[in-house]
Formats: sequence, C-alpha cells, structure tokens
Amino acid sequence: MGKRIDLGRTVYELVSEEPEVAAIMAELGFRKISEPGMLETMGKFMTPLKGAKMKRIDPGKLREAFEARGYEVVG
Repeated sequence: MGKRIDLGRTVYELVSEEPEVAAIMAELGFRKISEPGMLETMGKFMTPLKGAKMKRIDPGKLREAFEARGYEVVG
C-alpha cells in the first residue's frame, strides 16, 4: 500500500509525518510554509483544504499534486 494523506488534517501534522508534504505545497503556491515559524503557528490550525480556499487554489490541484507523487488522497 502507498502513502496516504488526509487533506482534512493540519499542515503541521502532515509535515511532521511526511516532510515531503511541505515541498509539494510550496510548489503549489504555499510559499510561506518554508518560512521559519510558519509551520509551528499557522500550520497547527490550517489544513491544506482551508489553505487552498484562502489562496483560491482548486482543491483538485492539491489532489492531483499528491497523487502524482504516489499518495492516496483522503478527506
């Protein structure tokens, strides 16, 4: 079974378990995820889906980006 990712979990949780998540999200336009302290503050309550809505990024693009890297997307 491949890697699973639940886009309803916080960014902090996801990156803590799979550091690659930060790079994928940065490529999609979530540039601040790489800034020191942002993951520990905003990342603790922000989910990828909430972030996509705020940045007006199609949630389908999130799904496609993670699936292209071997993730099974849930949530």
